[in-house]
Amino acid sequence: MKWWQLDREHPLHVPYKWARRIVITVTGFTVLLVGLAMIVLPGPAFVVIPAGLAILGLEFAWARHSLRALRKRGAMLVAAAKSKLR
Repeated sequence: MKWWQLDREHPLHVPYKWARRIVITVTGFTVLLVGLAMIVLPGPAFVVIPAGLAILGLEFAWARHSLRALRKRGAMLVAAAKSKLR
């Protein structure tokens, strides 16, 4: 039986669900912290921070809302920059 075939009655469903949540949380926070460190260190923080929020957004609503707000602010900055160039 494959892991994606686990239905809710299977005894491994709950451990798989928790393991998935733990892996997503640890990976997302790691990527987010690396992105935050890249604000002062050399690196593409403007790419890594949204990637960390997108990973965390798989499990957490606050991360999805933060990513939406970040996208909206980024679109506003791009529009302002384009209007200054014209």
